Amino acid sequence: MDITSDTHSQHISQQYNQDLETIKTQLMAMGGLVEKQLQEALAALLDGDSQLAIRVRDNDASVNGMQLKIDEECVRILARRQPAASDLRLVIAVIRATNDLERMGDEANKIARNALDLIEAGRIPQGSVEIRHISEHVGNMLRDALTAFARFDTELALKVVAEDASVDSEYTTAMRSLATLMMEDSRSIGGVLNVMTVLRALERIGDHADNLAEHVIYLVKGRDIRHTSVSDLDHELLGKGR
Repeated sequence: MDITSDTHSQHISQQYNQDLETIKTQLMAMGGLVEKQLQEALAALLDGDSQLAIRVRDNDASVNGMQLKIDEECVRILARRQPAASDLRLVIAVIRATNDLERMGDEANKIARNALDLIEAGRIPQGSVEIRHISEHVGNMLRDALTAFARFDTELALKVVAEDASVDSEYTTAMRSLATLMMEDSRSIGGVLNVMTVLRALERIGDHADNLAEHVIYLVKGRDIRHTSVSDLDHELLGKGR
């Protein structure tokens, strides 16, 4: 059964309605924090701002705390309400999504720590153009995945899933370029390795944004597409108008 954003407001118990709305709202708040962490980590790296990098690193505990709080609320709903059908899918999707967001927070923290290493060594990131390009792409994926979750929008979720292949391609091209740079100039190896770590973190964030979008499709359509290739997806089935 497909669901819409209004499906979860049909229970007799207003408290149950509130419980479901709360976990969704908390998930969006966690997503907003992770998005901010990513933006600030990248700004710290590209602008050489060590204080901003330290703030991102220290705020990682806040992301972890939000995951624990949301998971606890989901467990409480499962125990007390014993949800079924779309309500159960919502709780499961939120639990899965918090895990992906927490992992994104870890990757943002990794970017911040590499920014500190580069700043302390007085190095300018060799792959700043690649970082800017891929980070913009990944940032859009994350924003769209969160929007899709908030709106139960499968069309937007499918767009995010399709975008992941482009990020993977950009990442591969950037890594090859940096590997060539290291071979041509051995003095660049230390800084380039830091940049490679940052690019890998961005690629992983793209993967987790892809996962978020897949959770939306599971939530709305009841279909698990985690191991389905984009080319095999039935767009008519997963589109909005069904």
